[in-house]
Amino acid sequence: MTTPAPPSSASSGPSDVWVVIPLFNEASVIEIVIRDLHQEFSNVVCVDDGSTDGSAEAARRAGAKVLQHPVNLGQGASLQTGFEYVLTQPGARYVVTFDADGQHRVVDAAEMLALARNDNLAIVFGSRFLDKRTNPGILKRIILKTAVWVTNMTTGLRLTDAHNGLRVIRTDALARVTLVQDRMAHATEIVLKLGRTKLPWREYPVELLYTDYSRAKGQSVLNSINILVDLIVR
Repeated sequence: MTTPAPPSSASSGPSDVWVVIPLFNEASVIEIVIRDLHQEFSNVVCVDDGSTDGSAEAARRAGAKVLQHPVNLGQGASLQTGFEYVLTQPGARYVVTFDADGQHRVVDAAEMLALARNDNLAIVFGSRFLDKRTNPGILKRIILKTAVWVTNMTTGLRLTDAHNGLRVIRTDALARVTLVQDRMAHATEIVLKLGRTKLPWREYPVELLYTDYSRAKGQSVLNSINILVDLIVR
């Protein structure tokens, strides 16, 4: 179900770009995330995945469009709902996938979009491992690098960071992606299906902002292990 959002006076970005945010119980931070995004991007759509803490209402207050799942279906399902919505929007040319917990930087998203436009790229993957700004810790780095190896072996692409939710995808590539993995394995599935398009892609160095809040919301070492297990058993 789509709920129209009030216009945001801060929205002044390009009309052909949509930011898609999977949203689940992030009421305490989502307004800040959306308002920061609106400094660069006019169109922000949050897919509320059965939140019980008022996340959808908070997103509306911040000026986002909100789509809602009546129950929790998983991040992959949320992205797919957002993708399907964007593909119905007149003039949509690019999608930016962005996390709800505040760990992504808007400046990185804007720079990735500029790269896609300037170099005629269909896909730009954010990577926290192309420079040294992000420090996930030794154990988590090992686990994430193992997940990258599994993803690369599965998809045939050679990425340095397979489970970074910050991406820019042109809509001609997006139209060829249908996600069926609802949970964490969707990150490998999206790489696989984007790779199959044979459209031009690149990685771009980004910084992930690990905070006590984001770690508690799923960026812990335990969650990284869950990602790896999901990849292996999917």
